[in-house]
Amino acid sequence: MVDNLDTRLVKLALKGDQRAFAEIVDLYKDKLFHLGYRMLSNRHEAEDVVQETFLRVYKNLDRYDPKQKFSTWIYRIATNLCIDRLRKRKPSFSLDAELNDQDNTDGYALIPGDERTPESEYMLTETQQLIHQAIDSLPDKYKTVMVLRYLQELSLQEISDVMDMPVTTIKTRVHRGREFLRKKLENKL
Repeated sequence: MVDNLDTRLVKLALKGDQRAFAEIVDLYKDKLFHLGYRMLSNRHEAEDVVQETFLRVYKNLDRYDPKQKFSTWIYRIATNLCIDRLRKRKPSFSLDAELNDQDNTDGYALIPGDERTPESEYMLTETQQLIHQAIDSLPDKYKTVMVLRYLQELSLQEISDVMDMPVTTIKTRVHRGREFLRKKLENKL
């Protein structure tokens, strides 16, 4: 259903329909922001990536191949922009650096609970922070696939398409990323 909507919107946008492109932006802006935020751990950089992604989509919409999923194409653009930013800041990246905005309003905090108590809420928030810190400490090649797999909930095939790598490589990186996280978290959880 979404692919049909995406395809229809792309066709309209290619014909110059600004409302169709605005609808594409509306459909993907939050997903791309969460992807950028999880990969970059910085709200402002994530917002910049979202803007840059939509600029590139707008400029290159005529290059989109309707035979592939639009979501895969747009995720690939955003992921590559995030990876470029990570590479550029690599020398100054510190695993001990505090996150720029700790307002605890990530996607998990917005999920309604059945019977949450203040204590269980605190434990959940603390656990989520430990997991996100562990993901942030992953080497970039594992961090990217873990964010796409578990936070963006893409399939292995979709990640393969986004990253332009064989599915077997993606499986290996997911496995190694999980092992890294398990070792990181086994004494903390």
